[in-house]
Amino acid sequence: MIAVRLVFVLIVTTMSLAACMSDGSVSVGEQSPVIKTKTLADVDGDFSRITTYRYPDKRMYRYSLDEALAMKKPIVLEFATPGHCTVCDKQLQMIKGLLAKYEDKVLFLHMDQYQNPEAFIAFGVIGDPWTYVIDANRVVEFKQPGRMLYGELDAQLKRVTAPESGNS
Repeated sequence: MIAVRLVFVLIVTTMSLAACMSDGSVSVGEQSPVIKTKTLADVDGDFSRITTYRYPDKRMYRYSLDEALAMKKPIVLEFATPGHCTVCDKQLQMIKGLLAKYEDKVLFLHMDQYQNPEAFIAFGVIGDPWTYVIDANRVVEFKQPGRMLYGELDAQLKRVTAPESGNS
């Protein structure tokens, strides 16, 4: 019985790791899909209906993706389901630090697999976390599967908010 459970755990772990590394269908250089996603207002301010994150920040749930794209500002679009993914939880903690630094220049949106599955489908994301940086013209400038470091994402945000990028 223990051997069967161990094999099951190994299979599930292998499948989970493979899913995290599966390539999303929206590539760097392509236009972002324009779709309506849930906002905090859509769920009457009930965080449990928009995210499994234990420490949500309302600034990440203010806008639907289509609304955010229409605002012509760079966007960090984070696909993460922290309710079953500790890496996702840590990723969102890091992103909240960058949100404080860039909130006047960049929009931050968090998509939870359980609450905004249409976003996962539109981007072709399988597994999480996935981080997309979209410029003010709706072009995907950067995408990264898995956990990122603060400095890695900070460098991408400096690039898309630089005056010569035309995004500020």
